[in-house]
Amino acid sequence: MAKKSKRGTGRPGSDRAERVAARKARQAEASAAPTRPFAGLAAECDLVALRSFVASATASITVHGDGVGTNSVKLATILPGAVQALTRDVDGATEGLVALQTEFDTAADVAGEIASALRWASQAAGGDPYVASSEAEGDTAAGIADLAATLGADTDLDITLHDDFTWWFADQADVTTEIAAMIEQASTSIMPTARIPGGLSGAPWWVDAGERAHLRWVRPESEDDVMSALARMHAAGKLTLGEGSKFAGSFRTHGLLVPVFDLDNEMHPDEWTTPCATFEADLVAALAETGDLTGEQRRSRDGIRGRQVTLR
Repeated sequence: MAKKSKRGTGRPGSDRAERVAARKARQAEASAAPTRPFAGLAAECDLVALRSFVASATASITVHGDGVGTNSVKLATILPGAVQALTRDVDGATEGLVALQTEFDTAADVAGEIASALRWASQAAGGDPYVASSEAEGDTAAGIADLAATLGADTDLDITLHDDFTWWFADQADVTTEIAAMIEQASTSIMPTARIPGGLSGAPWWVDAGERAHLRWVRPESEDDVMSALARMHAAGKLTLGEGSKFAGSFRTHGLLVPVFDLDNEMHPDEWTTPCATFEADLVAALAETGDLTGEQRRSRDGIRGRQVTLR
């Protein structure tokens, strides 16, 4: 007689059925996520960068709206324990911190949950545990509008980059040996990072990965438009930042396309400002072209897409 299978049968209550149901629920929630959760915000591209790949950074902001408290508030890349938000006492005043690199309860309403966390951080007492209370309740459009009103649609982020995670604890005297070791371990993952200056559109970020540096440029235009423009530039031999650079590919995240270049890491980030300005001028010209792609341009587009990945 054949042995009875020990795997779940798929019946309600079986382990396998629960795993399948959970996976389908996650897939359904992911498919409901807004294409651009930060659409309409002046800081959209930097918010995407801080949520997707910048390791250790903070940005002081002003929280707007009714029921807002008097705490100073900062957006942060990630917080201890990957919590969504926390408050702490700093020099006799309360400061709130809201993380962008965390898993939110409702994937379809990331913007609404961030807005809710910002309001909470502005008024909670120091040390209080964060309790989510998004009024948007999963309504994507309402959540995006909520964040625009709470953060300020025209707000540009004044970002402070950190070489480590010591900023997690305002009073280093209270840091135990175990916590210090945890901070040191977390800090080893941080690579030298800078935002390319010069008033360029979108969010161009430089990072030194060791043997080479990279430029990750979050673009504000639609993904399809940027992809077509890159294809036109590639076919024309203009998909480059000049000497010391090589186009490495692109990735998609939060509804935006991010071209990536490998760079000579002997060059300082500021030295890439002029090459980036030249590239952007060529990109803007390519974006302005509205005709169908030529055969060569389509082959370029297919090659670029073939190396594309999606982060979120």
